[in-house]
Amino acid sequence: MPNTVISVENLSKAYRLGQIGTGRLVDDLKVWWAKARGRPNPFLKIDQKDHGNRDGETIWALRDISFDVKQGEVLGIIGHNGAGKSTILKILSQITAPTGGYIKLKGRVASLLEVGTGFHPDLTGRENIYLNGSILGMNKQEIDRKLDEIVAFAETERFLDTPVKRYSSGMYVRLAFAVAAHLEPEILLVDEVLSVGDAEFQRKCLGKMENVASGGRTVVFVSHIMPSIQALCKRVLLLRGGEVETCGGTSAVVARYLSLGSDIEAAEVDLSLHPGRSRSVEPALRKGWVLNADGIKTNRVRMGDALSVCFQFKCRNPISNPGFGIIIEDERGSGLLSLDNNVVPTEKNTFRSIESGIARIFVPHLPLVAGTYFVTFCLGESTRRWIDCVERALAIHVQPADVFGTGKIPDRAHGSFFVPWEVTVDRGDGTPERESHFARESLGTDAARL
Repeated sequence: MPNTVISVENLSKAYRLGQIGTGRLVDDLKVWWAKARGRPNPFLKIDQKDHGNRDGETIWALRDISFDVKQGEVLGIIGHNGAGKSTILKILSQITAPTGGYIKLKGRVASLLEVGTGFHPDLTGRENIYLNGSILGMNKQEIDRKLDEIVAFAETERFLDTPVKRYSSGMYVRLAFAVAAHLEPEILLVDEVLSVGDAEFQRKCLGKMENVASGGRTVVFVSHIMPSIQALCKRVLLLRGGEVETCGGTSAVVARYLSLGSDIEAAEVDLSLHPGRSRSVEPALRKGWVLNADGIKTNRVRMGDALSVCFQFKCRNPISNPGFGIIIEDERGSGLLSLDNNVVPTEKNTFRSIESGIARIFVPHLPLVAGTYFVTFCLGESTRRWIDCVERALAIHVQPADVFGTGKIPDRAHGSFFVPWEVTVDRGDGTPERESHFARESLGTDAARL
């Protein structure tokens, strides 16, 4: 049986909001003495009211978190913003202390929590490699042996003797990850900073973390990118509001995470205070809903049927050439459809300037096989900047249907989509035979435009 290298039991972390104290011990004693005598705070400004402990309100970032991680295991931690994911990694990295509970770590820990963590901006890339190695407990000979491999992985050889303050955020991450992964820590903690890197580098990082785990070392990986979580992790911990929502196999936990922001049975959702809001300049999205071909509000549609995805919005100021978009994802978090009117040339955007209204995105024939899908609502402008985006806000249940009229229903075993197609066979005698496979007769010639 593998050994337990991370043990977390009843872990809690509390923070106090606002300004704590006056900043000087003498002044804090004066405030305490005034309060003890029933006098007002001597440092309040004129006409300012004393709200007591309001500034010192306590919030719990984590509450009674418990889990174990075995040697060689890759544990994923997911959850919406503010769920406590980064707080756990900071406590495991011993950057901050817990308010309650305890952790046990067996082995050397390397962490990649933020861009440039542990790097000195005035030191060169080479000097920072040695600095980080020393912090991790490596001696100079060990670092010398790994130096070429680190530089090759990070692809920063040309800039190795340049101060890292001149690096881009992507270069920072490349070098920081290369150092953390190659200096042989027993435990590697990785926050979602890998999203800064390009797609090719992300693939390299995932491959490296797989190699780290296969070598008997342990990885704790925090990310909002579900395909990365699914590719790397066999077990996932889902946090919600600082508490453990569930922990288990990757597929089940990811499906639960994707359904958290969505009312799985609702045909309409309130987007104004939705927890899935991201990439938001202002909370302009108000409501979202789905209409079937008859204009009835529902989230259950058949394969191949028409549907309309609608959302209500109201901006503080008019936006020019607005972009109305939706993204449809499957239960694993993989994006399947992205519909955005600003993908077409700007001159074709006929909406010009608008401040409020209801956007309706009409799909004449839904080409998805049966299953549950999640809709992300987006409102943007001509510069491709999102004004508001609410992720996985609404669930759509696609019902099975005999779309080809053969009695055979396409399912997930054959892919996520069905499309009209045809096969032509030329027997060599100049008379090719053609067999067309369009969807139900009701689709007519429009099927060719799917």
